[in-house]
Amino acid sequence: MSHTTPRTVAELTDAVLSGAYGPDPKDLAVTSAFWLYHTTRLAGGEVTYHNHYLLLRVGRSFGGCSFEAGELAPDFCENASGETLDTLLRNASTPVRIAALDAYLAQVLPHREAASAEPVALPAGTPEVRARARDAAIAGLLDIEPGAKVALIGVVNPLVAAIRERGGVCLPCDLNLRTTQWGEQVTDDMTEVLKEADAVVATGMTLSNGTFDLILEHCREQGVPLVVYAQTGSAVARAFLSAGAGVTALNAEPFPFSQFSADQTVLYRYRAGEEGS
Repeated sequence: MSHTTPRTVAELTDAVLSGAYGPDPKDLAVTSAFWLYHTTRLAGGEVTYHNHYLLLRVGRSFGGCSFEAGELAPDFCENASGETLDTLLRNASTPVRIAALDAYLAQVLPHREAASAEPVALPAGTPEVRARARDAAIAGLLDIEPGAKVALIGVVNPLVAAIRERGGVCLPCDLNLRTTQWGEQVTDDMTEVLKEADAVVATGMTLSNGTFDLILEHCREQGVPLVVYAQTGSAVARAFLSAGAGVTALNAEPFPFSQFSADQTVLYRYRAGEEGS
């Protein structure tokens, strides 16, 4: 396959539709579609996380996208199985397009088969044990000096702690949380933390809320490292790992996600310049 490095999600989608990444999307159909509403509160915490997911299975892989409450109704899934990806990649709903794009790219190259992916086993155990292991794996991708300011776009409390443990100063930003577990203020203005950041850690949720391209552009222009931790669109974020494309490192967690299991599961770490293709 032959393709150039995309600059935006729209460019990536157009390239996939043109066949630049492999098989024609019209030849790949969804075999199962499901909508999940999941809540969780970690022991000792005061915050209940509310998560909504669309999952699309295509062949040997799943595509996933988290979205805000009310953005996509469960009855979308009623007729989604059997739809071809070329149709879903043009859907009016951003979560549907991202899930379809993720499914396509994960089918073409599953994380488990990517030569440059570093498998990291999350231990069996409680949600707290598994969350700390996951967030330590994410923070391990950060190459920062003591005192470096790290914009955290999409706040997960154990990741705030993991950044601190590596000597960073966390600048938290989230559309739904107002304070961290330790009482620090969380801004909902992404530009506020980006302008101060020496490094950026962002969730794959930025793909579904339309801010991913803005973060990419900022990090490219300013030469700021960008680490993405993704359940949403993990294979989509992987497409931006090429040198100069914006993503410095990726912690990819394809479905089934860690919060849905108490057994050992695997996530995959990548670094720019080493991406599988």
